[in-house]
Amino acid sequence: MADTTQTTPPARHRTDPTDPTNPTGPTDPGDGSGLPRRSVVRALLRLWPYVRPVRARLSAAAFVAVIASCLSLVIPLVLKWLVDGPVADGDPGGVWLGGGYLLLLGVAEALLFGLRRWLVSRPLAGVEASMREALYRHLQRLPVAFHDRWPSGQLLSRGTTDLQMLRQFLTFPLTFLLVNGVTILVGGVLLLAQRWSLGLVLLSPLLPLLVLCSVFEAKYGRAARRTQDQLGDLTTVVEESVLGIRIIKGFGRHRSQARAFRELTRALRTTELRKARLLAWIWGVNTTLPELALGAALVCGTVQVADGALSAGTLVAFLSTALALRWPVESIGFLLAMSNEAAAATDRYFEVMDEPTVKDQAVVRDEPVVRVGPAVRDEPAGPGHGGGPQDAPGGLVFSGVAFRYPDAPPDAPPTLKDITLHVRPGETMALVGATGSGKTTLTALVPRLYDPTAGRITLDGRDLATIGRAEARALVAVAFEEPTLFSATAAENVLMGAEGAGEAELRRALRVAQAEEFVAALPEGTATQVGEQGLSLSGGQRQRLALARAVIGRPRFLILDDPLSALDVHTEALVEAALRQVLSATTALVVAHRPSTVLLADRVALLSDGRIAAVGTHHELLRDNPEYAALMSGGEEGDR
Repeated sequence: MADTTQTTPPARHRTDPTDPTNPTGPTDPGDGSGLPRRSVVRALLRLWPYVRPVRARLSAAAFVAVIASCLSLVIPLVLKWLVDGPVADGDPGGVWLGGGYLLLLGVAEALLFGLRRWLVSRPLAGVEASMREALYRHLQRLPVAFHDRWPSGQLLSRGTTDLQMLRQFLTFPLTFLLVNGVTILVGGVLLLAQRWSLGLVLLSPLLPLLVLCSVFEAKYGRAARRTQDQLGDLTTVVEESVLGIRIIKGFGRHRSQARAFRELTRALRTTELRKARLLAWIWGVNTTLPELALGAALVCGTVQVADGALSAGTLVAFLSTALALRWPVESIGFLLAMSNEAAAATDRYFEVMDEPTVKDQAVVRDEPVVRVGPAVRDEPAGPGHGGGPQDAPGGLVFSGVAFRYPDAPPDAPPTLKDITLHVRPGETMALVGATGSGKTTLTALVPRLYDPTAGRITLDGRDLATIGRAEARALVAVAFEEPTLFSATAAENVLMGAEGAGEAELRRALRVAQAEEFVAALPEGTATQVGEQGLSLSGGQRQRLALARAVIGRPRFLILDDPLSALDVHTEALVEAALRQVLSATTALVVAHRPSTVLLADRVALLSDGRIAAVGTHHELLRDNPEYAALMSGGEEGDR
């Protein structure tokens, strides 16, 4: 009976902030957003290890920007001197001199801001590149279970748009939050020094603005995070639609895909409009309150000038200083918005970087072998088949192996239960079972794509858990059921299976996989680009290149997951004949669904309901095991 246990963990295709397994962390139930609480400052401080190498350039740029901004506050003082002095005295020479001072101050300010831009451009581009490289390296070291769980679009958006957003924050808002803060502080002191009563009037909106900005920051931060998550979901849909375009067109599903895409874009548009409304609100507040205060100060100052209590030059200087502070005050909302977007991008980046990687090193295992229920042992099925694992420690040995996927529900039964099997050195073992019985899961344990939940696997007597992943994958080659090719040449795709392999090894591997003829017929031979996922080739051609990649390195252990399923009968026979020579020199585990593939093996293991139900030769199991006979008869019918 077929095992209905799910053999692959479910992938989360959409961001669900309320999902307790969502890596976004604890949520805030009080705001109704379902998004995590977080501190903007604490999030942005996590960028320090990446920024530290360029801290000198950033500090110099910030210092230059502060000087440039303070120069703008000197202009009102020159205006005061100009109005109360040369203008009042009718001195044309003094007016020209004052105009020259103003021109020099303006040019100096422009040059200093240009210098600031030059100081930060190159190093911050390097920071972005280093963060992207770190993310890519980390993704390569994360376990397969992580990639099963995370939608690819979410990872792509973190490596592209999120990092661009962080670079923009480090380039502009980070510096100008400091610059504008210093400018407002120095300008406030100058206002109070020139006329403290008018200064108090002008600075009166400061406290309300701080409160309103705090409210804005909280609301905008949640909207920014939601936008970036929705953008990741949108990226996932686009990627799936591009890779699955043949299915979409073949089944005429372009309208339903367009409808799903439209729903996501509308949700993103709604969130973006909410951000725009929030930004418009805070910008309006930051403009209106200071303008009202400026108008009140202008009225009061005009009255004082009329009464002779204040000089015209002082009023001009005061108003010029106030106008110089308009942009620093009005831009607070804009800078806070970009800071919150950068904080959300930082959180999303480190959600991936904080995931524990798989340590590529040997570990010491001294726990006992845990077995789950009874099992059929790998005992001799007939004369001449040797003993069990205890008699011959070489080869590939599974001892009491159990496995449950990390994301499986706690009450779900293990996918594999008490697997005990011995593939002798130089032997080929076929693995047969109904769909969902766990064949692919079992083969994924050998190259350590996953580690067993219980039990041991040994390679030539060495516990697989004590072998580093890099060494294990050098010993074991795999050809998966779904052949995956990369956007590279045919030769590069095959040579990925053996570092340092040359032209002779490439030709041998292509001959074994019966791929030499069709590769030679490609426009540029082995140098032909096969395109993304190898979709420029047929399914059988892709499968043969994947098989060539598996055998090129002459591995000591070879795992083949139904490697001939996409081949026609004639090509399959040729590949099988060539494979026999390869299999005679290695220890192999072959997932098989057809009798022709099973006949490549010395023995067959029947996997049923996550357990080894029987082991023997093809003819013995065909004669003695009804389940195996039913599977093979179905295969024969399928072949016909």
